[in-house]
Amino acid sequence: MDAEAMMGMAIAPIIVFLIFVAPIWIILHYRSKKKISEGLSSDDASQIQELVESAERLKDRVRTLERILDQENPNWRRYE
Repeated sequence: MDAEAMMGMAIAPIIVFLIFVAPIWIILHYRSKKKISEGLSSDDASQIQELVESAERLKDRVRTLERILDQENPNWRRYE
């Protein structure tokens, strides 16, 4: 193989990359940047709110259980 043929074989993948892959890559990159800058969607915000409410309910349940255990067996915390 001569140098010109090898150069052509090296340049062809670069040209394919620049024509097809790079533009798609750039478009997807800036699309994801735009989504990040927009913040949370309304669905995400409502899911987070539901999770916060669920965590608060669980916290209340744990406090109630600890209060019951404190009444029934005051030394239960020693076994932790």
